[in-house]
Amino acid sequence: MGDSLKRAAAAAAVELVRDGMLLGLGTGSTADHALELLGERVADGLAITGVPTSERTAARARELGIPLRPFEPGMRLDLAIDGADEVSPQLELIKGLGGALLREKRVESCAEQLVIIIDDSKLVARLGRGPLPVEVAPAEADATLVVLRALGCEAELRQAAGTVFVTDNGNWIAHLRFARGIPEPTALDARLQALPGVIDTGLFLGMADIVYSAGPAGVQRLRRAP
Repeated sequence: MGDSLKRAAAAAAVELVRDGMLLGLGTGSTADHALELLGERVADGLAITGVPTSERTAARARELGIPLRPFEPGMRLDLAIDGADEVSPQLELIKGLGGALLREKRVESCAEQLVIIIDDSKLVARLGRGPLPVEVAPAEADATLVVLRALGCEAELRQAAGTVFVTDNGNWIAHLRFARGIPEPTALDARLQALPGVIDTGLFLGMADIVYSAGPAGVQRLRRAP
């Protein structure tokens, strides 16, 4: 059921893509469905250029024949499509469990519209049901973890195959867990961004314009309030 729901949400988002668009390409299992559907449309003649948010996404897009260009600061994208790990009623997001939060945020903050695709299990009453990824500088990781734990959360480095996970940018990811969720995401993000050793957070606030949430009853289209 999970994959079919993800694909249904992806299909709804891909319908927004038009000829000539410069498109942000997200990272993760749900975004992979959008890539595959875009690849099919490119094969049928759709002319787009993608800006990938990870090396993994870039490799898959090339396999699918999607033309790419690298991200450049200040560029403007027509649209970005990506998944999310959690979506609040206000369409605030936690992203980054795929390990690409820094590039995702850089690319998607340049998009005229950010479209998020999820299955409805990702809808939460309050952000922080699961871990919050925070990208940290490796050289300062031990000291950063101490400061992060002082915020009242558990903080551990993400592991992969028995070693510390390394992002495409050569950084590490700390997973923060809050026992009661995150009541004030904006305040927390500001505190985290101000900490030495923190490079960026998985809090994507005020960014999502549309969320396509797929469930057993179909795909629901949610829009952020003005």
